[in-house]
Amino acid sequence: MAEAATDAMVGARSRATEQKGAAPRPTVSRRREVSHASARSLLMTVLGEFVLPRDKPVWTSILVDVLGLLEVEEKSARQALARSSAEGWVVSERVGRRVRWSLTPPGRRLLTEGAERIYGFGNETRSWDGSWLMLIVSVPESKRDLRHRLRTRLTWAGFGSPVSGVWVSPDVTRQGEAQQIVHDLGLDTQAMSFTSHYGEVGEQESMVARSWDLTDLKDRYEDFIDKFTGLNPAGGEAVLRAQTRLVHEWRRFPFLDPQLPSDLLPSNWSGLKAAELFHKTHVDWRPEAQQHWDALVDAEEQD
Repeated sequence: MAEAATDAMVGARSRATEQKGAAPRPTVSRRREVSHASARSLLMTVLGEFVLPRDKPVWTSILVDVLGLLEVEEKSARQALARSSAEGWVVSERVGRRVRWSLTPPGRRLLTEGAERIYGFGNETRSWDGSWLMLIVSVPESKRDLRHRLRTRLTWAGFGSPVSGVWVSPDVTRQGEAQQIVHDLGLDTQAMSFTSHYGEVGEQESMVARSWDLTDLKDRYEDFIDKFTGLNPAGGEAVLRAQTRLVHEWRRFPFLDPQLPSDLLPSNWSGLKAAELFHKTHVDWRPEAQQHWDALVDAEEQD
């Protein structure tokens, strides 16, 4: 869910910027990234994994060639670069007959924040005292766009909805974030929040099942495990390709997984195994993948 990350992140930062009187930052499409691994989303993965750690421009040919390793056609790769430039994430510079690209300050901030979330995800566990945050917010059916924006942002923040108009989270520290979302969407007068423990009517497990589709999430984690378990790429090019795929597949999970406490998860939760696999594999492959990238850059510089 590569660009899946960016819509909510960018939206929140853009609104903060607007409140300070500065020009709004560029935005991207969440729906496009969620639906398929587009050339543009793969480009963002490559930029975050290889360009972000280096404070220097990269030639078009390198980006096109690396995306080619990921089965992205040259035309699509160039279009992805053009779209990313138009949206303000990268900027081009012509040097003779060639063009090289640099991350813009907003692009660097976006990828830095994304990297922190992606690489930190699954590394931490937290205790839970059984407290729930409940948000009740009413949006008329006629305002479908507003309902969609509310759902998108609350889902991204880890909230689930057991019934229409009611949102819950086992993380009560999300209250400030929920308040900001409600305020941004102009729903202050239609919203109420409560913190409490689950009562004696009904079962907590049933509420969790109605609020989050953990079965689908479990299937996605198991697909990830099946895809990367035992994979042993040989040679710099193969490792770079596998590393990029690994990060690209993993980066969607921080925006799909509400990160529920272990008390609320099924036994033998596959998300734990997937996280262990990602972090170990990323560490194992990273040196050779980065070395191959540097070799590509050096070879291009010498031409």
